[in-house]
Amino acid sequence: MNWQAVRSIYVFEMARFFRTLMQSFISPVISTSLYFVVFGAAIGSRIDQVDGVSYGAFIVPGLIMLSVMTQAISNASFGIYFPKFIGTIYELLSAPVNFLEIVIGYVGAAATKALFIGVVILATSALFVDLQIQYPFAMIAFMLLTCVSFALFGFIIGIWAQNFEQLQLIPLLIVTPLVFLGGSFYSISMLPPIWQTITLFNPVVYLISGFRWAFFGMADVPIGLSLLAIAGFTALCLIAVWRIFKTGWRIRK
Repeated sequence: MNWQAVRSIYVFEMARFFRTLMQSFISPVISTSLYFVVFGAAIGSRIDQVDGVSYGAFIVPGLIMLSVMTQAISNASFGIYFPKFIGTIYELLSAPVNFLEIVIGYVGAAATKALFIGVVILATSALFVDLQIQYPFAMIAFMLLTCVSFALFGFIIGIWAQNFEQLQLIPLLIVTPLVFLGGSFYSISMLPPIWQTITLFNPVVYLISGFRWAFFGMADVPIGLSLLAIAGFTALCLIAVWRIFKTGWRIRK
């Protein structure tokens, strides 16, 4: 393993992030504050508690998951697409660096950025609600797995995309709606029975449910299914990335 190559890619990607650190820091703080004003104040005044948890605290895991998923995807997809766009990807492919080192560098940087945003949102949430985490190590593990898996997914999107519009296509039209409909701001037990069944086909439900369990010890689906879902999604992304580099799909062709 050429760790120097991994470090070079990682440091280069992180340097781009730190050049816009204030934007990266202020934007999630403002967005989180607006969510608390709109959902916490407006809806929270009508919904006092959800399963024994105050509504303001209940939406915190969903807010974190929403931002972590979208940030991991956008950072990873842009990170690998831009070298394709300007043609420097061929220099990287011709260097003595294997595909695993490339993936670790780009995905590791994107996951780190998403994790930073998640921590910022968690700290911001503590300013609005009294937040206590029952299983902090499980919470960290879920956040790390989500950052890595969705960074891998974003890496795949960045290779698939042929223009800047396609970079935003899947996050905006698929991922964000799935997060909003996946129990981010409500418990699926509040839905009519038929919609509860339909919602269970949304894979994001299992991620948000498992993450919320780490906070409050309660979940819409069994924690084992949540772990299986995130592990399965990560495995599928790893297989897809391996096939991409093995065949050269949209990299060399």
